[in-house]
Amino acid sequence: MAELLVWPALIAYGEAAVAYAGELRGPGRYGRLGIWGVRIGWLAQTALLVAQVLSVDGFPWGTWAGALNLLSWLVVSGYLVWGCKPRYRLVGLVVMPVAVGLLVLAWAGGGTGVRASEGGGWALDLHAGLMLAAFASFTVAAAMAVLYLYEERRLKHRDAGLLRLRLPSLEALDRLASRVALVGLGLLSAGIIVGVTRLDAGELDAAMTVTVVIWALYAAALALRWEAGLRGRRLAWSLVAGFALVTVVLPLTHFAS
Repeated sequence: MAELLVWPALIAYGEAAVAYAGELRGPGRYGRLGIWGVRIGWLAQTALLVAQVLSVDGFPWGTWAGALNLLSWLVVSGYLVWGCKPRYRLVGLVVMPVAVGLLVLAWAGGGTGVRASEGGGWALDLHAGLMLAAFASFTVAAAMAVLYLYEERRLKHRDAGLLRLRLPSLEALDRLASRVALVGLGLLSAGIIVGVTRLDAGELDAAMTVTVVIWALYAAALALRWEAGLRGRRLAWSLVAGFALVTVVLPLTHFAS
């Protein structure tokens, strides 16, 4: 019965995605409809996650589909934290379709049910949670980078309609995207540390190797931002490229089973 909560979440997230698209044509009203859709969907999905926790023993999101369910919720949660202000709401234009896609895949794979998954101990559960939170942060950072590139392109074309959208300045978007990516890097670092404690001496699996590569890329981009002035369009493309790498390697490594 708890699995039925996925439908109001999907409907609300879908409504938010459509509303944000409408915001590009008629600023104001559609943005408010979008943020309320996000909030209602988040509450429904939160209730679903709570029901899963109460219905099974151990970590309810140990399967690839369950992990996608939790990742979708973390992405939306990150958006609500960082993008709840009116000027940042259009970040949802990128975030919400991603959240809908993740939740649909989770539902199709049985990740929104209350069937128990095989537990791997508290260390593995903590590792999985930290990794998913990091990937959610990278998703939100990439969405901000996409909004930066969109705004910059329209400014270059001297599009007067951009003023009606009440977007944040390019500098503010650059700064916030960097902060969100830094949070993601911190979570990823903690996840790697917990994961390493599970490995035997000299053992390094493919998932951990790829994760370290992703960590190095984000760390390099952020270090170059603060030390060498990698900002603006170059940083935005770096964050988008990092997210693209995550979407490619995530199914092949962490969600292979």
